[in-house]
Amino acid sequence: MRKKPRILNTRTVAQSRLFHIEALDLEFSNGTTTQYERLRGASRGTVLIVPMLDSHTVLLVREYAAGTERYELGFPKGRIEPDEPLLEAANRELMEEVGYGAKRLEHLTSLTLAPGFLGHATEIVLAQDLYPQRLEGDEPEELEVVHWDMDAVGALWRSGECTEARTIAALFITREHLSGS
Repeated sequence: MRKKPRILNTRTVAQSRLFHIEALDLEFSNGTTTQYERLRGASRGTVLIVPMLDSHTVLLVREYAAGTERYELGFPKGRIEPDEPLLEAANRELMEEVGYGAKRLEHLTSLTLAPGFLGHATEIVLAQDLYPQRLEGDEPEELEVVHWDMDAVGALWRSGECTEARTIAALFITREHLSGS
């Protein structure tokens, strides 16, 4: 197993309300020194919820994605507030974005997007035994809730309406988890 590089210096390059960019001076075990940059989120992390309406139907939301400048289908998600337990954050986001609460919540895994420069993880939570419950959220417009059959997972990403890697990975992870594989 390789020895992690030693961080010689860390400094802030830029900071906004949501993001913090750091420059890192690193020394590797072979003596090579270099500089990396990393993006860190301002919150303690995010949660992505896989809401199962029944044993075959997931609930997705259609939401504007500023990064790609289009509407995208994906799972409800949001940041975990300071001192908020993970499963409470998942249930809150589910109520805000989809209008359901969950009687059963299960943490499936933690995913990173681009660990080479993004110091952020998304916690994937399976939500089952849903019941109608709405909380007011911070979305600028009402989100469209879309029912999707788990047997048509491939059709979802092939449709081009769902390109977010976290949602696609969560679908496959959930399907495998539910099948007992």
